[in-house]
Amino acid sequence: MNTMDCLFLPPDCGPELSAGLRVYHLPAGSEGARMSLEDCAAAVQGRAVALVLPAEVCSALAVALPTQKARWLRQALPYAVEELLAEDVDQLHLALGERLSDGRYRVIALRRSLLAGWLAQLEAQGLKVGAVHVDADLLPRDGTQVLVLGDRALVGGVSEARLAVAAEDWPMLADQLPLPFHLYGETEEPPLEVGEYRRVIEPYRFLADGRSLAVDLAQAEFAVRQEGGSLEQWKPLLAVAGLWLVLQVGFNLAQAWYLERQGDAYSAESQALYRELFPEDTRIVNLRAQFAEHLAQGAASGSGQFLHLLDQVAGPLQAPNLTLIQLDYSENRGDLALQVRASDFAELEQLRQRLSEAGLAVQMGSASREEGGVTARVVIGS
Repeated sequence: MNTMDCLFLPPDCGPELSAGLRVYHLPAGSEGARMSLEDCAAAVQGRAVALVLPAEVCSALAVALPTQKARWLRQALPYAVEELLAEDVDQLHLALGERLSDGRYRVIALRRSLLAGWLAQLEAQGLKVGAVHVDADLLPRDGTQVLVLGDRALVGGVSEARLAVAAEDWPMLADQLPLPFHLYGETEEPPLEVGEYRRVIEPYRFLADGRSLAVDLAQAEFAVRQEGGSLEQWKPLLAVAGLWLVLQVGFNLAQAWYLERQGDAYSAESQALYRELFPEDTRIVNLRAQFAEHLAQGAASGSGQFLHLLDQVAGPLQAPNLTLIQLDYSENRGDLALQVRASDFAELEQLRQRLSEAGLAVQMGSASREEGGVTARVVIGS
């Protein structure tokens, strides 16, 4: 559905658009009428309009491009069309349209200075342009479409042809266009003897209804910029930010779930160890508090002696060639038995001396030589 007023420029308009120029104004929801450009500006009351150019000022063609990426398509476009156009391609505005069934792209070209001048003059007269189209390109994309408007015949359709010819010249062109032909006009009888005919009461409305498929020439340097900034220009950044937010939230949820599972596993392991150490406790209310209570009780009993001995032997055992293999504590005897491995007998003797110097009673058992060193049992009492 067309939701924007359309302003049709006459085919004989020149570079200067005076306030009195007669144009066709088609409001979005009512009948159109011919009026001066000045009256049209007053009628639209600042609303954006779709500017429709006559096909006479444009060239339409189709070219093959070496890529399908939007940015590279526009970079390759001037090189693809320069041999097909008689004018200097640097002076032309090239509007890229849809991809055709044979892989080529539709292109509409017109002088850049002409379009820039028209847009500037319309803006100066209070008309804001929101889209730019060519009248012949508004015809349906099916076979060859011909709309007779007075003494003009607009030619469009599925092929690249976008033309405006005198109605009497149509027979010379017909043989060069693809079938089938679809003819439209305002009269009851067909204005031309060609193909099937359909009468349209409002030909300009018929054209305006084709805007959704037509090439919008408001692109590249002529792209429409919204006042006060456009949300469109922020859409890529907002999309990236939205994606990042979704990923971050997903990561946080996954991490929270993983840590919760890890916490449950550690809690289960801690409870299993507690029950193994203190099987007499059948009920666990506060694992940390109950474990701390047992440690305090142990410090006041025989386990305090064990911790004291362990603290005293820790220093002497810190030697690069010593390895503690086994440790046993006898609460009844109050001694600590160590099974150690040393590189040689001299290292064992040095360990005995260090323990004695720490004030400990040391009994060194017989040492046995093994592959990689010697082992011995050392019994320590306070």
